[in-house]
Amino acid sequence: MRRVEVLVIGAGPVGTVCAARLASQGLSVMLCEEQSTCAHDLRASTFHAASLEMLDEIGAAEPLIAQGLKAPVYQWRDRQSGERLEFDLSEIADRTRYPFRLQCEQFYMASMLADRLAQDPNVELLFNTPLIDARDNGDEIIAQIEQNGEIVEVAAKFLVGADGSRSVVRRLIGAEFDGFTYEEKFLSISTQFPIEDIVPDLSYVNYISDPEEWLVLLRVPKFWRVLVPADGNATNEELTSDAKAADVFRRLLGDQPVESDYRQIYRVHQRVADRFRKGRMAIIGDAAHLNSPMGGFGMNSGIHDAWNLADKIHRILRKGGDAGLLDLFERQRRTVTHSFIQAQTIENMALMEQGADEVTKQRRQRMAAIHADPDLRRQYMLRQAMFESLEEAESVQ
Repeated sequence: MRRVEVLVIGAGPVGTVCAARLASQGLSVMLCEEQSTCAHDLRASTFHAASLEMLDEIGAAEPLIAQGLKAPVYQWRDRQSGERLEFDLSEIADRTRYPFRLQCEQFYMASMLADRLAQDPNVELLFNTPLIDARDNGDEIIAQIEQNGEIVEVAAKFLVGADGSRSVVRRLIGAEFDGFTYEEKFLSISTQFPIEDIVPDLSYVNYISDPEEWLVLLRVPKFWRVLVPADGNATNEELTSDAKAADVFRRLLGDQPVESDYRQIYRVHQRVADRFRKGRMAIIGDAAHLNSPMGGFGMNSGIHDAWNLADKIHRILRKGGDAGLLDLFERQRRTVTHSFIQAQTIENMALMEQGADEVTKQRRQRMAAIHADPDLRRQYMLRQAMFESLEEAESVQ
């Protein structure tokens, strides 16, 4: 039987951050990924300042910044009126060394960290290695992984599931995944077309509300990414067709011939597991919670889960802390997931789906009031940069 202090399942951005943080604290880690490489997922592409502060502690912030684009200003726009509210994160430069949103696809970070972890003497990194089963005997976890077609047993002090929305570890701890799924599908299109030449005064991050078809325009190093809602009853083939892409770009850019590089359909969920841990097993990231992409909180909140849990495990294994620290991890991260991540992403979705009713009018007036008031604007940006959620989590005991 092989032995390790922490077994982490899933080598996406959340799992690699968790493994890197644990290894940096001197803990032995086995990181297992079912796929042959880190997932080439195009969805998450925003790193907030609070996350960059964490990544800097494991030497990952500066290499990631070198790969990405700094977006100090982001916009909320009204597609019909042309009105826009700009939020400039340089206003919170006294709070962070990273007063910007970093635009860089998540797989760059996961791949970079995986390459480092493969060279780390504290880490055993295994691809093509799914978790089959695990049991908690009170003193340790006995896990079964499949490696090269054979079942291998691994004894670990703790098991961390960063294995995504279809998490095996979530099933093992018996967690329900409560919440809902939005009726519409979401279409993401990547293009190298210079949208900024047609749509004036764009930032790298733009949320554009509209009662008929809202959209998000995000710039990443090589592409513009366009996210729009789509008919939930249409087939994926219809929604990723040339005709559909042409229709989206026609409404955005007029009669411009636009080639797209990637087209992807996905569903958006708002779900939170009813427990984040059981015994010596815990779940983080998409295994624990799913939410709308509006605001870029999904991957970032998963990184914050990983950081919180890694520090609790380190305190237990190296500082004499007791297992109650895992209860504290669950209270802190479930609390902030409900009060901030879920609440803010639902509110952001509502801002995008504007109509002509009184509620919409009040919502727009509230955003304009926040933008006009320096104190409210600062508080809002600290919230969007995710410092407020971290402070809230730390206040939970």
